[in-house]
Amino acid sequence: MKIANLIRSFCIFIFVLFISIILFLALLPTSEPKILTDLDIPSFDNRCVQGLDSKSSYLDNQGSLSVSIWNIYKQKRQGWEKQLANLNHASQLVLLQEAGLSPELRQYIRHAQLKVSMAKAFTLLDTSYGVMNLSHTEVKSACAFTATEPLIRFEKSGILAYYPLSSGEELLVVNLHGINFEWTLTHYSRQFEAIALELEKHQGPIILAGDFNTWRAQRLNLVSDFAKRFNLSEISYRVDERQRVFGFPLDHLYYRGLIFKEAESLATSSSDHNPITARFMLK
Repeated sequence: MKIANLIRSFCIFIFVLFISIILFLALLPTSEPKILTDLDIPSFDNRCVQGLDSKSSYLDNQGSLSVSIWNIYKQKRQGWEKQLANLNHASQLVLLQEAGLSPELRQYIRHAQLKVSMAKAFTLLDTSYGVMNLSHTEVKSACAFTATEPLIRFEKSGILAYYPLSSGEELLVVNLHGINFEWTLTHYSRQFEAIALELEKHQGPIILAGDFNTWRAQRLNLVSDFAKRFNLSEISYRVDERQRVFGFPLDHLYYRGLIFKEAESLATSSSDHNPITARFMLK
């Protein structure tokens, strides 16, 4: 009996060790951030991509622009597809965090005839995860950037993307998933500073948004101070059901160079985060 228990315990140990090694190898940080913009070429080959220079297709609709942000929780919960369809119906641009490029999500994107830009954070069991931009307008250019969680070694990704507007300007959109498991602000601050130069160079309108994991005051203050450096304002909410931890909201949208109209964050059961939808007008 003792020998049987020892054998069983040894087998469990080997199994756990094997799974741990597989997860460790799968989540090793990649040498360079990678981006995907074409589902027909489903590979992450480049850090930056150049889109089509179309002068007839604009992100806004005659000066009106709606943007949604949602941590989709890797599509783990029922109803994600219906919720995503509602966001895409209401918005010209949807910014996702924790998106998993599964066959179901690929099918949805193709069926909805959406343009996609995705920055890979990591790949697990043949599925790539990261942040994703969805729109009906081709991105003019986009670059991926990543930061590694210092404790658990997962990567968090972000996208810097430029979209054409009917005003003749280009909208710079930053979709970012913030480092979570760090008490100090060392790596968290570096993640934001990595995009500072691009924000400083851009003279047109900007949207900085995503799941910033601002679960304590110091994190929230860091993001707020960072936004102020580039004259970015945070939207206000008609209804605010954003996910909170320790009383602090995790998801945010900051903007510049646009006329803010209204925003709301409504509750959903299809993720552990509630989406944000904000409406703007071009200046």
